[in-house]
Amino acid sequence: MTTVRCGLIGHPVAHSRSPDIHRAFAAQASIALDYVLIDAEPGEFPDRVREFFADGGRGLNVTLPHKAVAFALAEEAGDEAWQSGVANVLTRLPGGRLRADNTDGIGLVRELTKNLGFDRADRRILIAGAGGVAAGIIPSLLAAKPREIVIANRTPDRAARLVKHFENQRLAAIPLPDLRGSQSFDLVINATSASLEGKRPDLPDDAIGKATLACDLVYADEPTPFMRWATALGARTADGGGMLVEQAAESFLLWHGIRPDTVSILHHFRSRLQSD
Repeated sequence: MTTVRCGLIGHPVAHSRSPDIHRAFAAQASIALDYVLIDAEPGEFPDRVREFFADGGRGLNVTLPHKAVAFALAEEAGDEAWQSGVANVLTRLPGGRLRADNTDGIGLVRELTKNLGFDRADRRILIAGAGGVAAGIIPSLLAAKPREIVIANRTPDRAARLVKHFENQRLAAIPLPDLRGSQSFDLVINATSASLEGKRPDLPDDAIGKATLACDLVYADEPTPFMRWATALGARTADGGGMLVEQAAESFLLWHGIRPDTVSILHHFRSRLQSD
């Protein structure tokens, strides 16, 4: 059986659960997989990517802070990557060309609809953060025609640039102070890195209602500060574990032509988090 080489590249990556997830997918599909972690600082990224694929690698997951550069490095791009300008998957095509894809939005939508029972259509959605993660999920969220998607960021100009990039009337940028006194949102997504630092984005309590679903795109073995805040206000909460598994399944499909059954893998993933 030929061993397929895939991996994750980012900075840092030592904490990542992606190897466990992809190895579980491979076992399920009876595929021999060598999944590696590559810690590459920004200046090293292009060379490390080229080295990986020159050595016979098939695919790379891409995490912070390289998603925009990954998109620029590729010769071809899938729809979500093309629309957002960021990529979390690189695949070597026949002839050596690189294809960029973004499975973050697809993974989030599958988590919302399949695992959490949330319908995006005609809903008010708030995204905290305006970086590569936010850009990557916007095309898939817009596809269901929500009533509106509001982007709130600590730096208002960055949120405004993201709205301008998509040029969609359902998308708006609102400065954080202007959210106070507003109607609560149906879905609030924390797409910032605040949870990694033990903090939460500076959102007002007005954003959360008892019917709100609050999703933190960071995964952890216990509720994040964002999740604890939303729970205290009566919201239903979820971390980024489900999205991580679902987006990983989409990249696995791109590389191997098989979409894994994520239900058992997600259960195993959450069990591992709780036991560590």
